Amino acid sequence: MKALLAGLGLVLVMAGAAQAADLAPQKVYQQNCATCHGADRLGGMGPALMPESLERIKKPEALKVVTHGRVATQMPGFQDQLSPEQVQALVDYLYTPVAEAPRWDAEEIRASRVVHHAPGSLPNTPTFKADLQNLFVVVETGDHHATILDGDRLEPVHRCKTRFALHGGPKFSPEGRYVYFASRDGWISKFDIYNLKTVAEIRAGLNTRNLAVSDDGKYVLVGNYLPGNLVLLDAEDLSLMKVISTKGLDGKVSRVSAVYQAAPRKSFVVALKDAPEVWEIPYGATPKQKGWVHDYGPNSGEMLVGPPSFKVRRIQVADTLDDFFFDQAYRHLMGAGRDGKNGMVLDLDTGLPISSLDLPGMPHLGSGITWEYEGKSVMATPNLKESLVSIIDMKTWKTVKQVKTLGPGFFMRSHENTPYAWTDAMMSPQRDAMVLIDKRTLEVAKVLRPSPGKPASHVEFTRDGKYALVSIWEQDGALVVYDSATFQEVKRIPMCKPSGKYNVYNKTTRSSGTSH
Repeated sequence: MKALLAGLGLVLVMAGAAQAADLAPQKVYQQNCATCHGADRLGGMGPALMPESLERIKKPEALKVVTHGRVATQMPGFQDQLSPEQVQALVDYLYTPVAEAPRWDAEEIRASRVVHHAPGSLPNTPTFKADLQNLFVVVETGDHHATILDGDRLEPVHRCKTRFALHGGPKFSPEGRYVYFASRDGWISKFDIYNLKTVAEIRAGLNTRNLAVSDDGKYVLVGNYLPGNLVLLDAEDLSLMKVISTKGLDGKVSRVSAVYQAAPRKSFVVALKDAPEVWEIPYGATPKQKGWVHDYGPNSGEMLVGPPSFKVRRIQVADTLDDFFFDQAYRHLMGAGRDGKNGMVLDLDTGLPISSLDLPGMPHLGSGITWEYEGKSVMATPNLKESLVSIIDMKTWKTVKQVKTLGPGFFMRSHENTPYAWTDAMMSPQRDAMVLIDKRTLEVAKVLRPSPGKPASHVEFTRDGKYALVSIWEQDGALVVYDSATFQEVKRIPMCKPSGKYNVYNKTTRSSGTSH
């Protein structure tokens, strides 16, 4: 009897061990997820599944996606294959850091590149009729698509699938023919608007912040969180040119907060997230400018002439900068840290700070705009924590006014042909509101609620400023088109959780009413 009970116990233990093995999230992942997302969780046809790439998706949402799938994607639901306990264990596993820090070096970057259409193989004339400068690229985050919208007819021209979770805003080539997308998990895609086709793709990183395109259309610079680096691509075919380590002066590798191109300077400007440094990387022949010393090390004083070397000019600052804004001449950089206490103005010619900024809360400088007020240039920025818009004199760098709004906001836009600046209240209970500020009086002139109870965000204007387009940020959302003079609704265009929309002319001409 004892032997029988011992044997039965052993069977039960073995059965329990087998059941536990079946519940092991690593095994569940390999059986159900690895084909699309990679055996190492670094992504494949599907996105990377690591904490760094899932930081904007909360666990409850991830549980829903694994259980029920994601609408209009190839992500299936697993409620019939996995128990609720297995789903929970799997999601917990996905939010656990990988045992070994993932690598994504030049070899992996080059191997990932896909050329769908070789340079010069597609016609140089558009396949449709429209004012090519008044087109919009609309990012629909709900089902990971992008729509090309005709800004004259206010009708979609084309809708295409994008990589998972685009981030940082698409960027255009100088003439507006090509648009470059960056996904959060590192995929860079080049889309030909004339032919409505994706022409090339490459995975530049595992967790990407954003990208910038040089104003001569030759280069793309990608800033990464993971691995912390900058990746320089040939804009023609997205082939890899160079990987630039973002190692700070302290010897530690930093993530990249932001990367922009400064057209008048023929350079890229980069902020490091984990080191108090701003970098300038010239992409054109750099003339000897008075007072402009390119410092590649203590007391080096090297001056750049001739073809681009892409050498890094380091500028040390008082604290790390999370985001920044340029004046129209791109001589001055306005930057701030995440806590909003580090507002500063940096003279890029000399590399020296020249003023501090009174910016409470958490300003979103990347969404700042400028206009003329009482004979002087002012800059306005929304705030992610405070219910206000800060308006700053760009000569004295003093705060002209803090305009009270209905709640913390994310995006702000205007146009040279309208007297109003539009801002949202996305970070508050009043997220269905659009607040219009009169640029002549700096007072709130009107509040619009395009869809009461539903979040309204990211205004963009047509080329002539006649219409303002507002995103209703819902799965069954829409673009709401307003007459910018009368504030009357003109039209609603159904969209799947539209976020940003980007007008070709406003972006390529660096309109003062839109972010650059």
